[in-house]
Amino acid sequence: MESLATSKVPRPRKPAAVMTDTQKILELNAFDLNTTATLDAATAALVHRRQKTFGPTSMLFYQRPLSVVRGEGVWLYDADGRKYLDAYNNVPSVGHCHPRVVEAVSHQMATLNTNTRYLYDIVYTYAERLLATFPSELSNVVFTCTGSEGVDLALRMARIATGGTGIIATANAYHGNTAAVTAISPASASVEPPNPDVILVPAPDTYRYPDGDAEVRFVAAVAEAIAAMQARGIQPAAMIADSIFSSDGVYPGTPGFLGDAAALVRAAGGVVIADEVQPGFGRLGSHMWGFERHGFTPDLVVLGKPMGNGYPIGGVVARPDLLDKFGAGSGYFNTFGGSSAQAAAGLAVLDVLRDENLQHNAAETGLYLRAGLESLARHHAAIGDVRGSGLYLGLEFVVPDGSRTPDKALAVTVMNGLRVSGVLGSTAGQHSNIWKIRPPLCFNRNHADLLIDRLDGVMRDQGQSS
Repeated sequence: MESLATSKVPRPRKPAAVMTDTQKILELNAFDLNTTATLDAATAALVHRRQKTFGPTSMLFYQRPLSVVRGEGVWLYDADGRKYLDAYNNVPSVGHCHPRVVEAVSHQMATLNTNTRYLYDIVYTYAERLLATFPSELSNVVFTCTGSEGVDLALRMARIATGGTGIIATANAYHGNTAAVTAISPASASVEPPNPDVILVPAPDTYRYPDGDAEVRFVAAVAEAIAAMQARGIQPAAMIADSIFSSDGVYPGTPGFLGDAAALVRAAGGVVIADEVQPGFGRLGSHMWGFERHGFTPDLVVLGKPMGNGYPIGGVVARPDLLDKFGAGSGYFNTFGGSSAQAAAGLAVLDVLRDENLQHNAAETGLYLRAGLESLARHHAAIGDVRGSGLYLGLEFVVPDGSRTPDKALAVTVMNGLRVSGVLGSTAGQHSNIWKIRPPLCFNRNHADLLIDRLDGVMRDQGQSS
């Protein structure tokens, strides 16, 4: 992967801090597997069983791992019966173990759930309901079991439709974990050789490049990526981005700039893939889908497990002409992509989103939470920035000297302090210094007050009051 992080795009008005110590996604807020001797006997035993069966590839959160036994709404409960406010998990989008989703899936599993090469009314009912939430140009859907499968399929469709191979992604993105998707997911730890057809561009860091500079730089970097491809004889196939740049550090930016970048990609013969696994389903508050905030319609949209509240489901929503080109030479079959149990879960999620008015809640509670965090930041100089949209917020921890230097150590300390105080979160960004706040969509003002109070207490315990 070639990076444009130092390319000749517009400079900021004043120099930003030099940042090093890039972190990979599995290293963020991770438990050190060499420190089991510091744990109580029961927790250490679980960790050892995990290591023995899983091997070294499965990471855990926190300095003291959390053993959870059940979930309900915005709460997770540990083995001792203590409850924790979940401010991190977006996959249970309408709440952990939502009874309507549980009942719908259980009923369907007790009735029929087999492969997709038969006719089921419920699957087409779900497809029609889901597609009705998208712009009319996006009128086909292919179901998968995971977001990774969906991104992998979208990349195949883009390359077949355009005849190109070049992919533009952001510098610390995470889109999934198949071989093809890992190549466009620099946040993943990978020793595999970089794909020369993938060019990375910096995410729009609106904290260090304010007042529209970050957005201008992003569009300019996309233009330069296209030019670099063309200079090497690589035809652009696609740009992929999630509209809030979640793994890059949560950068919603000024609405509209992503559409400007999309126009450049299309003018060069490529297509635009919107990864809506994290920002979709009303999480950003203002719209059902994150790309709508930018006033453009992508060519392909990838969805993942939040669409089933954690039940394994994903998909690609597509322009029919792109799917026609793909289908003319390539079939696609996914045994349980489009199963009846998937459809039951998906329909229940759509029903709950509507009946519990969760998109409106994301907008209103998100504004309330953001205002409270901004007020708190005025008393804690180490909180350098609060940003986001709806119930997707980023809180950036920095050295409190005006340099805007990322403070990973403080971020990790705060995450572990919050875990002790009963609030669950984790970090994001290239330097692991940004708290990514994305709770289940039933998170309300009382939960926001609790989060703010506990964060204030942890910051004061760390001597961070200004």
